[in-house]
Amino acid sequence: MDNVILLWIHTVFGSAAGDAAFPVITALGNAGAVWIALGVALLISPKYRFWGMVLLASLAVVFVLNELLLKSLIARERPFVTDPTIQLLITAPSGYSFPSGHAGSSFAAATVIACMPIRKRWKAAAWLLAVLIAISRTYLFVHYPSDILVGALLGVLYGLVVVKVALRVRAKREGPSGGEAC
Repeated sequence: MDNVILLWIHTVFGSAAGDAAFPVITALGNAGAVWIALGVALLISPKYRFWGMVLLASLAVVFVLNELLLKSLIARERPFVTDPTIQLLITAPSGYSFPSGHAGSSFAAATVIACMPIRKRWKAAAWLLAVLIAISRTYLFVHYPSDILVGALLGVLYGLVVVKVALRVRAKREGPSGGEAC
C-alpha cells in the first residue's frame, strides 16, 4: 500500500515546480536545522527562553528515540533503495527510513510552538512548514507515507510530553501560575 500511495503522490503532484521547491523545503528539515535555529533564537530572548529550551529538548527526544533507537530496531530500507530505478532529486540520505526524522522533528517543533503564548499566525506557519517538510520526503522518494505518518504522530506525542513535563517543572519552581496548560 505504501508503494501505491508513494507513486500516486508523485504521479498526481509531480511537477517542475515541485521538483524545484521540495529539495529546498526538505533541506530546511535536514538534521532539524530550521527548528534548531528557531530554538536557539528563542533562547536569546528572555521572554521566550523557556520555550527555546522546550523546543530544543523536544528535538533531542526525537533524535534519541526515533533516530538512534527506532530506526535501528526496525531497519526499514528507503524507497529508493528498494527500487533502484528511482532517480533522486537530492543526495541520497543515509540510514533507515522508519520513522521519518524530518517529520518527527518538524511535528515535535510545531507542537511546542502551538503551545507557546504567541500569535496564531506563527503557530499556523509552524504547522504549514512541518507539513511541507514531511510531504517533501515522500515527494522526493526518501520515505514511505507510513514513515511520515508515524514520524509525525510520534513528533506530536514527544512534543506534548516534553511541554507537559517542562510546564510541571516550571510550576514547581514558580508556583501554580508557572504551569499553564498547552
